[in-house]
Amino acid sequence: MSYRRQQPFVTWALLIFIAVVFFMESLAGGSTSVSTLLSFGAKVNYLVQEGQWWRLITPIFLHIGVLHVLMNGVTLYFVGNILEPLIGHVRFFVIFILSGITGNLASFAFGATNSISAGASTSLFGMFAAFLALAVVYRENHFLSEMGKTFLALILLNLVMDFTMTSVDIWGHVGGALGGFLLGVAFGLPGIKRPNMIIRIVAAVACLAMSYWMYSKGMVVYG
Repeated sequence: MSYRRQQPFVTWALLIFIAVVFFMESLAGGSTSVSTLLSFGAKVNYLVQEGQWWRLITPIFLHIGVLHVLMNGVTLYFVGNILEPLIGHVRFFVIFILSGITGNLASFAFGATNSISAGASTSLFGMFAAFLALAVVYRENHFLSEMGKTFLALILLNLVMDFTMTSVDIWGHVGGALGGFLLGVAFGLPGIKRPNMIIRIVAAVACLAMSYWMYSKGMVVYG
């Protein structure tokens, strides 16, 4: 299929942007500095509650420490090189951003009030789950079916690891995965038969409803 020949330039653009932001963090006082992270837009629940809604978006591009940015960068590179050519540039970018937001909304709704959250892992979990959604929708496709099993294993393995690491925002990962799965169902694959339109609409509405509910819950809890 022709879409397989597309180059993953959105993936590269995201990687470059994340690297530039990390470099700016380092110059501004260090990527592990609380004041630097806050000034660059890291998510802190009480600040979102005060009206700084952009902190549900900006944390996607911030990272805390060299190991953090390297791990997420390598993961984005490998997943992006598989997923972006399959679903197209626009769908890939939308899923990356929106699943990152749903992840940050889940963290806002259920996470600790004063903890600082940053990183692209919310979006990465969304991409894992989007591939899983494609495997479910197009289960007759052997390639998608096998890759879906791989990404399901990655999601489960990472969630198990999250429980053993106190510094990891597990709610962000869960929210990102849920958002990515629903978006994967809603978008489907370009150029071939997609899911039933009703199913796609239900998935899109469910993603919006879930996002609104989590935002409302966060505002009530921390308001």
